[in-house]
Amino acid sequence: MVPRFLLGLRELQDELTTMQVPGLYWINCDRSVDAELLCRQCIGAQSEQARVTLIRSGAADDTPFTPLLPTALAQFSRYRLAESKAALMALTNDVTRATAPRQRLFVLLLPATQWKDFSAEQLQRWIVRVGAWLAQRQCALVVVAHGSGVGRLRGILTTQHRTLYGLAHLQWQQDRAQYLIAWWSEGGGINANLAVLMTPQTQGWQLLRDEDDDPASITPLLNDENQFYAERSVLEGAPALSDHWQLLDSNAELAQHAQLTHSATLIFALQQTQDVDMLARWVHSLRRQRGNALKIMIREMRPCLRSSDERLLLACGANIVVAHSEPLSRFLARLESVQGQRFGRHVPADVETLLTTMRPLQFKGYLPQAAFSNAVRMLIEHSLMPEGGKGILVALRPVPGLAAEQALTLCQLRRFGDVVTVAQQRLFIYLSTCRPNELETALKSIFRLPVNEIFSNRLVWSQDVQMLIEVKSLSEGREESVVSSTVQSVVLPREERPASVPIRREPTGLALFDASSEGNTP
Repeated sequence: MVPRFLLGLRELQDELTTMQVPGLYWINCDRSVDAELLCRQCIGAQSEQARVTLIRSGAADDTPFTPLLPTALAQFSRYRLAESKAALMALTNDVTRATAPRQRLFVLLLPATQWKDFSAEQLQRWIVRVGAWLAQRQCALVVVAHGSGVGRLRGILTTQHRTLYGLAHLQWQQDRAQYLIAWWSEGGGINANLAVLMTPQTQGWQLLRDEDDDPASITPLLNDENQFYAERSVLEGAPALSDHWQLLDSNAELAQHAQLTHSATLIFALQQTQDVDMLARWVHSLRRQRGNALKIMIREMRPCLRSSDERLLLACGANIVVAHSEPLSRFLARLESVQGQRFGRHVPADVETLLTTMRPLQFKGYLPQAAFSNAVRMLIEHSLMPEGGKGILVALRPVPGLAAEQALTLCQLRRFGDVVTVAQQRLFIYLSTCRPNELETALKSIFRLPVNEIFSNRLVWSQDVQMLIEVKSLSEGREESVVSSTVQSVVLPREERPASVPIRREPTGLALFDASSEGNTP
């Protein structure tokens, strides 16, 4: 009798949780803790007669799986997988030698970075080969990948509908998760392009029932679709554009007046960075209380908005954040573009959760090498920051005659989340939420002297996986790390290097006369 394996998601239809035999399924998760909960739930959902094997990579903590031991399963085994491409390539051979792979469910839990060395063609060949191995032994395998790099995997795997029996993504949304099913086959048919909301419970993931999550459903219909309420400065001194416009003297007055609106357009002005938190609270309150028909726009009046602040405002419920560089005419065009739209993103109930999780770490400046590596790793693996846009890692080698410690005295980091350390006779600087095109401006702001006069060489990492590799090499104390083609190296031409560099010298004591000649007249 062919066994029946379950994914275990509670209150979800059987056709979306059953795994056929043979079958190879793949689920990507934004966070490692979500992936561990999913695997524990999957193993616990199997019948007592099921044969299950859990395969994990590295020296991961087994604490999340302690409740499974002792287990009611007839056969439950666990194995460790080395953190290498070779280990994945030899997975089927190793499993064949270690266990009796017959009518068994394999759960492969590992970070997405372990697939970084696989090209799209190599990953496709791996799936085909493992799928054939599963068919020969009437087994099922579910791969659960998590952390930085899942975005790249999703892009590759979406083309593997002929070889994968199922592909899904568990996307964390601050206080719940969205389970996106690209396709899922359970023998009786295929379900595709589905999205459900899940909430984490002690026993595992559970379907989030339709609740009163959209306040617009209970808000009385108001005929204010064509009304515009704006803070006065957003029009740069111009009068109200029509009878449908009303200008108010402050953001606070606008937020108070907006409590009586339903589908109007609200335009807040952002003058300084210190106003972001209060503005985020106003936007969040309006979106949660007045519903998704409301159109909320924020115009930056002077350069003060960081990318992390912009993501915070959007997560709190703003439709659009307009940069200060856009002229009034462009801003009005953006205003027209949101008319008739309905806000479609989820906004968590607790604004304090957004304020604490959407920001970088609340420290800056110099950190010892180990603390620097841990801080950068924590920021890169932050699930609420977009993959590929979490920051930049820069390694700067001082010019000959200038020590890295001396160059450090010229470095002044002002933004929270920007950290620096000294290693390998270089300065390593992590610039949180900095984009590659903003690097030159950031370096000019950080150093009190021209960068080209202080440093002769520069390495820049902008991809999450490469930054993780580099900080791992720093934490392990390796002198050189692997530099791929994605790393930007800049060396100043010799004729452009300065003839001299100001160096901080230590004072040296000088004897005015020799002690042996004391008493003698020179």
